[in-house]
Amino acid sequence: MSEEEGNEVRGTNRNDQEVGLTTSDTLSEDTGVLNTIEIPIAGFWIRAWAYLFDLLVVVSLNGIVIAPVYLLGDVAEFSIGTFTIVGIVSTLISFGYFTVMTKLLGQTLGKMVFGLKVYSYDHLEMTWLDVIFREVVGRYIHQSLLVTNVLYLIVAFSPEKRGLHDRVGRTFVGLESRKTKSIIQKKSEKNNELKPDMA
Repeated sequence: MSEEEGNEVRGTNRNDQEVGLTTSDTLSEDTGVLNTIEIPIAGFWIRAWAYLFDLLVVVSLNGIVIAPVYLLGDVAEFSIGTFTIVGIVSTLISFGYFTVMTKLLGQTLGKMVFGLKVYSYDHLEMTWLDVIFREVVGRYIHQSLLVTNVLYLIVAFSPEKRGLHDRVGRTFVGLESRKTKSIIQKKSEKNNELKPDMA
């Protein structure tokens, strides 16, 4: 076995503490050389701002969809057991928004605005099951009672900034790659300092 074949890709093991870090290229039997990439992990505050933005989107969607229901009069008060039709629709919109956006794009509108993206913790593509566990089961646990919203603070104190819903869905939130700008510098003849080339 060659040295390249013996290298492991860090972050593929669920118990590995260094998700998103890279090693040298690894030789894969299926695809040849497999390159690893570095994904900076998103912190608590930027995720909180993105989530607040998403809440505004969900409230707006609920307003657009539910407003016509109220125009129908008694339909808005129709209930199935203890659940009203308005409550059911608003719940479906909320969970549907987070689930579909995360699965199809890896990010919600709030995450797009703040440059965040959801990644599989195992460095594989997220499955529908992963996303449902993250966005439906995990968020339901957070939002089932007012006090359980405090569980979002797990993100702030976790070394990998993974919340309960991240752990349930086997995901983590990383920062999208940023665009870079190259500046050519040349040495000044007088004092050997580097300065931008304005040519």
